[in-house]
Amino acid sequence: MTKILSRRTVLVATGAAVAMGSQVILVPARAAGLEPTPSMRGGDNNYRPGAPIVKRIGGGGFWMSGTVRRAGDGAPLSGQRIQIWAHTTEGHERDQRSHGATLTDAKGDFRLEMPQIVPAFGQAHAHLAYDSGDFETVFLRPLMASSKDASLEAHFVLQPV
Repeated sequence: MTKILSRRTVLVATGAAVAMGSQVILVPARAAGLEPTPSMRGGDNNYRPGAPIVKRIGGGGFWMSGTVRRAGDGAPLSGQRIQIWAHTTEGHERDQRSHGATLTDAKGDFRLEMPQIVPAFGQAHAHLAYDSGDFETVFLRPLMASSKDASLEAHFVLQPV
């Protein structure tokens, strides 16, 4: 049975060993048990299958970014299509002009500029989807801490189909 140590466990054990004067051997953390990201309720609202890959949505000024990893080992996934849409200063989340997609780079990172996200139904939020078919579809609906934020991150851990 493989046990995965939490950051807190490692810090407490290291602190205790140092306090007792023992030598400590640090082992790098492993992502062998990285669980897949579940789809969020309401994440698929106004989803448009096949939204085009774009360099930017609208006039820009706001950055949506994140990472895409494989469940289990946490390996970064390059070339994965992430669709992004939101209610912005330039359009509602149901408008075609408010949708676009981007691809992850070699490190599994994505980043897409879009207009400032504004509250819809009282919450400033974005919608993101992984829907390319190699992995299970995941819809995310991350909330912004403040509608004045100029960026938002969302992270995907994908389960192979």
